[in-house]
Amino acid sequence: MAPKTAAQLSLKMPTHAVCVVGVAAHVDVRSDVPKGANSFRVSGSSGVEIFMVYNLHTHISLEVDTGRTGKVKRSQGDKKTWRWGPEGYGAILLVNCDRDNHRSTEPDLTHSWLMSLADLQDMSPMVLSCNGPDELFDSHKLVLNMPVSDSKRMRVFCARGGNSLSDYKQVLGPQRLSYEVERQSGEQEIRFYVEGLTFPDADFLGLVSLSVSLVDTGTLPEVTLFTDTVGFRMAPWIMTPNTQPPEELYVCSVTDTHGSNEKFLEDMSYLTLKANCKLIICPRVENRNDRWIQDEMEFGYIEAPHKSFPVVFDSPRNRGLKDFPYKRILGPDFGYVTREIPLSGPSSLDSFGNLDVSPPVTVGSMEYPLGRILIGSSFPKSGGRQMARVVRNFLKAQQVQAPVELYSDWLSVGHVDEFLTFVPTSDQKGFRLLLASPSACLKLFQEKKEEGYGEAAQFDGLKHQAKISINEMLADRHLQRDNLHAQKCIDWNRNVLKRELGLAESDIVDIPQLFFLKNFYAEAFFPDMVNMVVLDKYLGIPKPYGPIINGRCCLEEKVQSLLEPLGLHCIFIDNYLSYHELQGEIHCGTNVRRKPFPFKWWNMVP
Repeated sequence: MAPKTAAQLSLKMPTHAVCVVGVAAHVDVRSDVPKGANSFRVSGSSGVEIFMVYNLHTHISLEVDTGRTGKVKRSQGDKKTWRWGPEGYGAILLVNCDRDNHRSTEPDLTHSWLMSLADLQDMSPMVLSCNGPDELFDSHKLVLNMPVSDSKRMRVFCARGGNSLSDYKQVLGPQRLSYEVERQSGEQEIRFYVEGLTFPDADFLGLVSLSVSLVDTGTLPEVTLFTDTVGFRMAPWIMTPNTQPPEELYVCSVTDTHGSNEKFLEDMSYLTLKANCKLIICPRVENRNDRWIQDEMEFGYIEAPHKSFPVVFDSPRNRGLKDFPYKRILGPDFGYVTREIPLSGPSSLDSFGNLDVSPPVTVGSMEYPLGRILIGSSFPKSGGRQMARVVRNFLKAQQVQAPVELYSDWLSVGHVDEFLTFVPTSDQKGFRLLLASPSACLKLFQEKKEEGYGEAAQFDGLKHQAKISINEMLADRHLQRDNLHAQKCIDWNRNVLKRELGLAESDIVDIPQLFFLKNFYAEAFFPDMVNMVVLDKYLGIPKPYGPIINGRCCLEEKVQSLLEPLGLHCIFIDNYLSYHELQGEIHCGTNVRRKPFPFKWWNMVP
């Protein structure tokens, strides 16, 4: 039976206690009542108020942080609807995907009981106001409810004021859709904590709700007199671009036929020292000689008005590093999320070197204050390799960084970080897009030939690679053909990036780079300089071993002339044997956790 209005329904209570109750939104309701009884008022969206014959005042409502201030306050507005934007409203839930208790080996959300008092900080507070005479609750009860569809999305814990774990009891969740509130005599407020369990995804828009109902137990069947509902949105997982300040740099210690990468680790230590960033080295026992830590995971964060913490997204590639994010990064205030590929195994495009995010951009009238996610795909080819649908669906469902699909399947490894990166700048734009450019490289070599340096050789100074002169490279028809193809592929992406990120040509810097085709797919001819690690204004760039002219590598000199006027510092690092020969570079072999955006995601309008 649906709740009735005041004009339709009388509360059957002792005649000395109460007259009538009804429901209306933001209005005073008067009804025909027994002669001599008091009138009553109901405010439907923010609770129910009942005037008793003894002038006893009752207020029943469910309150959450609708105003997004970090504190629960009584709201007179719409608590059920969730709205985006700076003038928006609606409460927010964090997915409780960290592990606050050191005795546990799993994320907190896997437990139906409270594992740690610190865990409460990862939940959103909710207050049930039940201020009124005890006599009212002799023949009425309060019931908390959640929809069946939301039951696997959240849990609710009831707090009873103590400081021990036993004082917090789960009352709603996957196995429990309703809870009869245990109101104690004289109790005016009951505190609850709401825990998020799942991120938005293809089958979940991110919106959930809870309600409290006042139920008349003196009738058969029992009658629901009033319901107050509150809505929440699950906080999205947010990526951070290169323009955000670095906090930690991750790199693996490995050994191969050329020995250990100890020198590379020393170079990373120097780089982090310059950038005032913490270095974390993943030892061989944990990486199982898998050096591609960028491919294994992506750092992001989740945020609510009262709390924020980093969350690592574990890729489905599942190679030597597959246990590292779960076993070593998941911990107190450090969350974990993953998406597994059903049936077929992952392709190279499922690695997270194929996942990037732009700085904040404006495209026409559309603002993207948290940037846009970039993923590599098989476009514009028909067929080909793609990032797994479960990963793409997850990224799209977060809503706040609308993904852009690029064409990366022309590359052997197939990752977007092989032809693009972003760097921060101190000017009004705030960043530049760097694109690998075969045409810029061939133009540079042609200029050096015309200046009389045609015999200067690529790979000069490398013991394990045959040299090839500028003249030979320019005369190599296969190399010219391969790079014409590579340039066409990059130009296709250039146009997409300009359109989807609102970029002008002046926002793009062309970095000299050559490729060669192997089995119809492209690989870097020399260390791929855009595959760099960006730590604020310090750039760890793969040393290209370009032709030496007047004592300087002409490729390094060109890149410095392009980037250092923007306030950037180019530090060229040898990664030839340890990374380049294995079809990767510095960015592939490192991973950076960065500071969250100062901008609050709920203030945007997707």
